Amino acid sequence: MRDALLSTRRPIFYSLCEWGLDVPATWARQIGSSWRTTDDIEDKWESMISRADQNNEFAQYAGPGGWNDPDMLEVGNGNMTPEEYGSHFSIWALMKAPLLIGCDVTSMDKKTYGTLSNSEVIAVNQGLGWSPI
Repeated sequence: MRDALLSTRRPIFYSLCEWGLDVPATWARQIGSSWRTTDDIEDKWESMISRADQNNEFAQYAGPGGWNDPDMLEVGNGNMTPEEYGSHFSIWALMKAPLLIGCDVTSMDKKTYGTLSNSEVIAVNQGLGWSPI
């Protein structure tokens, strides 16, 4: 798959998911743009913090050209407070994790949109010359 995507000569973000079972942070950079480091997240504070802690164990493997993915953002799915969602988004940004939106973007409320479009937080995620693509 990697070779087929590379042959297009177009920028493609290729995300690998095997839930971190085979420790892809140690080998997936040669294949994809990001790799899951955790099992599936749930829309709960404890689940989000657990995924952040698990992802942090692999921080040294993330950088330009390859990113640890602690799973999609749960922002806007309804089971955390707006403040918890803001923390969730900020933690993912600090970890340079792919900011993959996990809510229905066609029906998000203004608070969710405000959190997910916070340009200062996004700048932290995309800063230092690092880009997920």
